[in-house]
Amino acid sequence: MKLLVAIDFSEITDLILQKVKEIALKAHAKVWLIHVVQPEPDFVGYDVGPESERVFIAKKFHEKHAELQSIAKNLAMSNVDITPLLLQGPTVTTILDEAQKLNADIIVVGSHGHGTMFNLLVGSVSKGLLKKSSVPVLIVPVVK
Repeated sequence: MKLLVAIDFSEITDLILQKVKEIALKAHAKVWLIHVVQPEPDFVGYDVGPESERVFIAKKFHEKHAELQSIAKNLAMSNVDITPLLLQGPTVTTILDEAQKLNADIIVVGSHGHGTMFNLLVGSVSKGLLKKSSVPVLIVPVVK
């Protein structure tokens, strides 16, 4: 079994990782742990900002990469077969493209449990995945 697990380093990340660890160990699954960062401004048609802005973005990417590596290392110490990936692009599209590229059996994401107004204004990654994915999507709900 191949699991593509998308995390955003929010308060629900630990809950997602606990569930993934449980599934991966029981099913002897291969896990790809991904975090998707937004595209750089010039990617979406804006001029590149000053050098300080590029340095800030690079530092942010480096920090997220280190955090992702640390999480993967902890799961690997629990005998989870895991590969961390830091990807850049539109979140839903990037997750779906990676799932197809890796031939994932299941996409695992969390649900923040935001209200209807938030989802109308901002959207929802889990909702977007459910609408567009040809791969089963497991949504780990927020426990309130």
